[in-house]
Order: sequence, then structure tokens, then C-alpha cells
Amino acid sequence: MMTGVVALIFFTNDFISNEVMRAWEVSVTPFASLSKKYDYGILLCGAAKIDVGPKDRVYIGSAADRINHSLQLYKMGYIRKILISGGSGRIIDVGEREADDLATLLKLMGVPSEDLVIENQSRNTHESAVEIKKILDAIATPDQCLLITSGYHMRRSIACFDKVGWHMDPFSADVSSHNRNFNLDTLIIPKTEALGAWNTLIKEWVGYVTYWAAGYI
Repeated sequence: MMTGVVALIFFTNDFISNEVMRAWEVSVTPFASLSKKYDYGILLCGAAKIDVGPKDRVYIGSAADRINHSLQLYKMGYIRKILISGGSGRIIDVGEREADDLATLLKLMGVPSEDLVIENQSRNTHESAVEIKKILDAIATPDQCLLITSGYHMRRSIACFDKVGWHMDPFSADVSSHNRNFNLDTLIIPKTEALGAWNTLIKEWVGYVTYWAAGYI
């Protein structure tokens, strides 16, 4: 009983979960510190919600900043084109391709078709790295590309691309941590958001170890 109470207090503590998330996430790069322009922004999928309807629009979940910040990078001239990578992550492929959906959304936001490159065959981050290298190997170099994904997912993503010999500068979006503070509500009051942070971290840690065991990183 006491063990359960202690575990509940620990895993619902916002300060603890935030400190662990801050340590794991690759920190955000301020726009002002970007020292050069890139030919391609590599936007990894994982933002769209698939299992909702009707299918006459694109539904975006909690990782919307991957799209927002890619668009901002494009509008500010830091990236010339956006390469969207991600197909179906389902065990059984039903024909849905997230990269296609995000391309539709970015076109609605004003990005012309000629500035979008779509890679919609990959099912995971490892396959994204393999497919993106195939697309860009003859027309670009890694230093001309900027990798855009969630902060918590960036370590695994960098490792996957490094494994295939395509090392890029990172640009974290969709950060889950917040600035450190010592307010009483952060230190004492239990929060369900802390449980969500642990869920994200544990899934990512399991993914990282699994990729390592499979030789993807």
C-alpha cells in the first residue's frame, strides 16, 4: 500500500517529471542562433491523428509544433524546401500516409507544391533515415539539411540518421518540458500531466533500446 502511494506521489510530481524530461529532450534552438540557411528541412511525421473522421480534413494532435515551426522556418527563409517523411505506422497498412496529409496542410498554409518533397513509404524513424538518404544522396549533403522533430524524439532520430551516414543539425519542436520553477504547485500539487510526461519518456526509452538491439542506432 505504502509503495503504491509513494509511486503515485513520485510519478505525479510535475517538478520531478519535468527535470527528467529536460535532461532527455534535445533543447530548442532559438531562431536567432541559426547561423546559416538550409536547402531542406526534414520534417518527421508523428503529428497527425489518423483514427478520427470525417476524412475531409487533416487532424493534428499534440505534436502540432513540428508543423508550425517547419512552416515558420520556411517563411523566415531558413529552409528552402520541406521534406516530409512518414507513411503508415500501422501493423496492417490500410493505405493512409501521414506525409500526404501534412503536405496537404502545408499547401493550405501557403507552401507551394514545388517546395514540398514527400517520402511516404517509411513506417518508422529508422526507415525514414534510409529513405531520406536515398532521396537526397545525389542532390544534397547532410550539412544542407535541418532535422525537425519533437524534442523527446530527437535523440533517437539523430542516432538513426547517424547510423546511415546522414548527420544533420537538429531543430527540436514540440517540446514537452517547461522552464524550471520552484512554485508550490509545481513542487507539491500532483498533476496528471506528469503521468503523461512519464508515459512519453518510457515509450521513447523503450524505443531507443529496441532500436539499439535491432542495430538501427
